[in-house]
Amino acid sequence: MVWILFPEANVSGEPILIVDDNAINLKLVRVLLTGEGYEVRTAEDATEAMAVLSEFQPRLILMDIQLPGIDGLELSRRLKSDPATSSIMIVALTAYAMKGDEDRALAVGCDRYLAKPIDTRTFPGQIAAWLDLAPLGAKE
Repeated sequence: MVWILFPEANVSGEPILIVDDNAINLKLVRVLLTGEGYEVRTAEDATEAMAVLSEFQPRLILMDIQLPGIDGLELSRRLKSDPATSSIMIVALTAYAMKGDEDRALAVGCDRYLAKPIDTRTFPGQIAAWLDLAPLGAKE
């Protein structure tokens, strides 16, 4: 048995937005992150995500790339091209990983790429590590 240990992170309410149209995935990630002390908001599509972003300033967005309407890649491109949201770290998530998805996600400005299903044991540690890389004050 191999144990992966992450140093205990002081997340103290770090803000995260989860954008996913699958209610089960949304709830799983929300529960995992709120249980670790993150301040979490959710959205089921791009329109809802933009509404949340008008009043919530996350340091990190977990972005499903398969969204109805405007997909997660297009929303990520728009967020990264807007000076008000360009410094927010975006992690692209997909349940249907296809060849080239990671390259496309990185090309539109996503900072990381993660295929689902997530590993619930290591996921909070990954998020903590990625936030250490994210700039402070994602939206000013």
